[in-house]
Amino acid sequence: MSCRNALACDVLGGLVAHIWFNKHEPEVSWSLFTIIALAPAPSAWLLCDHISALQAIPLAYVVFLTTLFTSISIYRISPFHPLAEYPGPLLCKLTQFWNVWMMWGGKQHIYRLWLHQTYGPIVRIGPNELSIVDKELLPSILGPQGMPKGPLNADKRLTPASEKHKDDYSLQGCRDSQRHAKLRKAWSKAFTNSPIKDYEELMLQRALQLIDIFDKFCRERPDGIGRVDISKWINFFSYDFMGDLIFGGVFELMRDGDKDGLWHSMETAIIYPAMCQHIPWFSPILRVLPFVGAPMRAFAKFALHHSTIRSTKEVKRKDLFYHITEATLSDIDSGISAFPLIVSNAVLAITAGSDTVASSLSGIMYYILANPADYARLKQEVDETFPPNELNPVNSEVFARMPFLHAVVREGLRLQPAVPSSIQRAPEVGTGGKLVGSHYFKEGTMVTVAPYAQHRDPRYFWPDPDKYWPERWIKTSGNAITEDGIICDRGAFIPFSYGPANCVAKPLAMIELQTAVLLFVMHFDMEFDDGFNPASWENNLQDFFSMQKGELMTKLKPRQRVRF
Repeated sequence: MSCRNALACDVLGGLVAHIWFNKHEPEVSWSLFTIIALAPAPSAWLLCDHISALQAIPLAYVVFLTTLFTSISIYRISPFHPLAEYPGPLLCKLTQFWNVWMMWGGKQHIYRLWLHQTYGPIVRIGPNELSIVDKELLPSILGPQGMPKGPLNADKRLTPASEKHKDDYSLQGCRDSQRHAKLRKAWSKAFTNSPIKDYEELMLQRALQLIDIFDKFCRERPDGIGRVDISKWINFFSYDFMGDLIFGGVFELMRDGDKDGLWHSMETAIIYPAMCQHIPWFSPILRVLPFVGAPMRAFAKFALHHSTIRSTKEVKRKDLFYHITEATLSDIDSGISAFPLIVSNAVLAITAGSDTVASSLSGIMYYILANPADYARLKQEVDETFPPNELNPVNSEVFARMPFLHAVVREGLRLQPAVPSSIQRAPEVGTGGKLVGSHYFKEGTMVTVAPYAQHRDPRYFWPDPDKYWPERWIKTSGNAITEDGIICDRGAFIPFSYGPANCVAKPLAMIELQTAVLLFVMHFDMEFDDGFNPASWENNLQDFFSMQKGELMTKLKPRQRVRF
């Protein structure tokens, strides 16, 4: 065979590989690398009749890969692509690695907001992915008749490959709608009113521990003013509480600090799976890289160790996994060990229940400190509800009588949702596609909802959608829009997602946020520390699936109040 014919075979191989790749993306895996490694081999062998092997092998691979990537690129930007009608940047249409780059900088939420402000409510953010900011389409995307979770959830586990069978019990990673509903049923039972009362008691104990620590800092200072990075301490509080809730007590970050680097490991372990949400096929490679995968493996080892202990020890109090295990084993999986259930959901509960709440609470505190008039109004409501000279126990039942506290928390969640841009769904495998409003999305299309962008959309929040203004929740109470044009559309407010796969712990999270804010305002006068630049807070926010944050240096002065 001539050299020209050998190269033609190589080109044909590249085109055939594209057809295969196009059929299987985005869930390709090691088979992709096998094809890339073997497909050019016949052409290289034929070329050896005309040139040396040292020349034939590189030439065959260069021609094959050039053909493959050129064919893929042309198709993705061509009018024949299923998503060709949707606007978006050229780089987004060509490759998901552009999204990886944007997430690496931590500013994906800002970029996604800019995309929607520039291109409209539906933007093509990847070769096969759309970002949608449209309240009317939420039921078809996230609702009961919507779509299951997308590929970004398929391999977000931090546990080792040897523990993969335990994914059958993972609520976070489950993409099968029926299986998800079964697993969700146990979690839903674990967050009904009676269990939440058990959790609320544990949470209040930890919150009061933090108040005592801050009070001690103040008393140790000659001027009686404590200076703390309140964001760091909120992290410690949140992780300690989740340790109580999940493992029956294991973290003592507020007491001992992060002496073992545990909190740092957990924060770091989240970043790399966030990178893989855009290229899920790359996750198996990422895990085996020695330096990149180390934080994930360390966190997984910690979770496995304490899950083992928790599954065997005698239950002394009704924590989260007591309720989940009881509900699951008695309802859907009778006769099996509790261990797979506990270990598969331990990491989910730690990251989803602590990191997200800590980010939200820190953001709320930032907005309170940055807006003195709102702070003063909140303090007045707190003192009217809990007079400083009276001993009144704190419980969630009183929050119904505190509308401004409720508004402060909601406005903070609006501007800084814990998961800012990565609520992803996809048509169910085997269905062929999904009709969303008037749009038909073929199977293999990923659809992402970005709460950060939706919460700042002037169609749903007006005026000043980028401004912290709790009053919008008061003025529009019971309505989406007032007679004078103020818009606060609660149907577009999704800080805990929406539909059957929303945050099952939302009731507890709201109680935790409101309780912590209430206790801070009750017991301390607060302001930004001297020399702290408030603008640095928002500049330092980073979107790694959940929102990561920097320092929030705060001055605390104890208030005169009867202590309980």
